[in-house]
Amino acid sequence: MNTEVIDQVSADKNEYLSKLNKIVQETIEEEGLIIHNLLHPPEEVLSKGQKISDKVAQFGGSWKFIILFVVVLVLWIIYNITAIASERFDPYPFILMNLVLSCVAALQAPIIMMSQNRQEEKDRMRSENDYLINLKAEIGIRSLHQKMDLLLSEQIKTLYDIQAKQFAMLQEISQKLEEINKE
Repeated sequence: MNTEVIDQVSADKNEYLSKLNKIVQETIEEEGLIIHNLLHPPEEVLSKGQKISDKVAQFGGSWKFIILFVVVLVLWIIYNITAIASERFDPYPFILMNLVLSCVAALQAPIIMMSQNRQEEKDRMRSENDYLINLKAEIGIRSLHQKMDLLLSEQIKTLYDIQAKQFAMLQEISQKLEEINKE
């Protein structure tokens, strides 16, 4: 009877390990697509216009541009105030300067907006990657829960089987003791 018990426990353990392997395989398959998407994001192909808009937005939003622009405006104003009347190209009220500033603003705003739209697209891709990472973590947690549930159910089943076998052995011992006592 002891070999039967050992064989049964061994068979139960093999069945448990096969269920555990199945859970692991399913988890690996579910995570495969997520890992592939994280490791191989779509490559960003930039046109010349997009590259230029990124560079203009980067320069136009920097302190270097602001300082340079203020210096140019101050020099413009100082020159047109202090120069002799025949050499002034934009006398007070600086109409040409206002036209240049309006043109710069009119051209710079849509270029910066294009760059911001591309940045928004990059942010959307990052949020998709964050979602995929969270999904991968959720799949891992779900897999752990399945493994724990399987482990607990197998342990309870094993304990119940052992208890039943022990009870059967106790009954056999009890019968043998009764037989010995009758003799």
